[in-house]
Amino acid sequence: MALHLIKLCVGCESIADLTGWIAENSAARRARKLPDEQVHVTRMMPKRIEEILDGGSLYWVIKGQISCRQAIIDLRAVTGSDGIGRCAIVLDQAVIPVEPRPCRPFQGWRYLEASSAGRDLNAIGTFDQDMPESLRRELAQLGLL
Repeated sequence: MALHLIKLCVGCESIADLTGWIAENSAARRARKLPDEQVHVTRMMPKRIEEILDGGSLYWVIKGQISCRQAIIDLRAVTGSDGIGRCAIVLDQAVIPVEPRPCRPFQGWRYLEASSAGRDLNAIGTFDQDMPESLRRELAQLGLL
């Protein structure tokens, strides 16, 4: 069973913000003739790499709720310009909305067991693509979604 990571999506107000940022970065990388991949660099390399690469995703916390996920393609050890080792998380660019669930702030990333991960909204059949994210977030806070 896959193991996931969870991380705060700092600076994003919505899933639309995240997808917009991904699109902008993708266009900039293509313009510079760089590989068109989304890489998120974080300080610590997970120890359970094999489990994560066996179908794991990065679940994003946006405005205090687990909101969406992106499949993890690879985990690479990289060294920053300051000489400090880091982890480059290579992500699929598709952002998949998940069942919203409250989540307290934390630093860095955390492991998220598959049994605790929210289901994809498309998979449970209650996801209305036209429903504003703010309404979906509010309904989840009231326990109605």
